[in-house]
Amino acid sequence: MPRKKKDLILSQPVKEGLKAIKVRLDARTIITVASKKALEFWRQRYPKLEVIG
Repeated sequence: MPRKKKDLILSQPVKEGLKAIKVRLDARTIITVASKKALEFWRQRYPKLEVIG
């Protein structure tokens, strides 16, 4: 019997002194960005972007 694949959860290492902004791009995708400049870059690609933390 074939084996089932487990869900893959990727996590980013925590860096000291870096304030990350959590962003939901779509229903499935959540990323963290380090700056407002990066946030604006993603906002151009995903107009329905939602800041969650």
